[in-house]
Amino acid sequence: MIGVDTVGVAAKLGTAADTATAIPQLAAEVGLDVPTAYGVQAALVQRRLDRGERLVGLKMGLTSKAKMAQVGVDEVIWGRLTDAMRVPDGGAVDPAAYIHPRVEPEVAFLLDRLPEPGEPVGDFASAVRAVAPAIELIDSRYADFRFSLPDVIADNTSAAAFVIGPWSPVPTGLDNLGVLLEVDGRVVQVGSTAAILGDPRRALDEGIRLAGRHGVRLQSGWVFLAGAATAAVPLRPGVHVRAVVEKLGAASLRASS
Repeated sequence: MIGVDTVGVAAKLGTAADTATAIPQLAAEVGLDVPTAYGVQAALVQRRLDRGERLVGLKMGLTSKAKMAQVGVDEVIWGRLTDAMRVPDGGAVDPAAYIHPRVEPEVAFLLDRLPEPGEPVGDFASAVRAVAPAIELIDSRYADFRFSLPDVIADNTSAAAFVIGPWSPVPTGLDNLGVLLEVDGRVVQVGSTAAILGDPRRALDEGIRLAGRHGVRLQSGWVFLAGAATAAVPLRPGVHVRAVVEKLGAASLRASS
C-alpha cells in the first residue's frame, strides 16, 4: 500500500512493547492492509534484530475457532520468534513487563530440515526432528486487547514470550491429543490438538505457505509454534502456569509477584 510508513508504524508498536504502554489501533488510521501489515511486522522484528536478537522460528496465530472468536478475527496468521522471547521451561516472567499478558497451550515442532511449501503431511516425520508441549505468552500492544486483522499482523501476532517443554519423538498421531491449561494446579482450559486446524501438522504446512508469500523460508533448527489449542487466559502475578499435552508431557512457567 502506497504511502504507509511501515518503519514509523513499527516504531510505535516497538515503543509500546518496550514501555508496556497500550496504544490505539493503527490500521484504520494509517490505512494498513494485510500485505502492508506484514511489512510492518518485518520492520518491527528488525528493530529487535538490530539490538542483537536473532530469529529462532515462526509461530502461527488464530489457528483455532476459540482464538478467532476470542479476538474477533477469522484468518490464520503467522509471526516471528526471537531468542529473547524464549523463557526456560519452569522459568519466571514478570507480568509487569507486559501490557495485558495472556497464556495459552500450544504444540511446538523442532525442524530437522527445510520443508517445501505444500509438502504432503505424510512426509512430516522426515522434516520434523521432535515435538514438545509449549506455552505462548501473548500481549497485544493495543488498548483493551482489541484489534483488526491488519493490526494484529503488524503487531507480530501479539508475540511476547514462549516456553518449550521437553522434546520427544513425533508420535504416530497428533490430530486429537488432549490439552489442559492449569493455573496453580487448577484446570482453567480443556481442549484438543484437533482445534489446531484439525491437526497441528497442517499448521506447519500453512506456515510454510503463508510465510513463503513474503519471502520467508523456515530454517533447520528453528522452532515452530503450531497455534493455541484453547482460548488464552490472563497471566496474573504470582501464579504457576502449566500446559499439558497428551503423550507429549508438560511445559510450565511462573509469574513473579
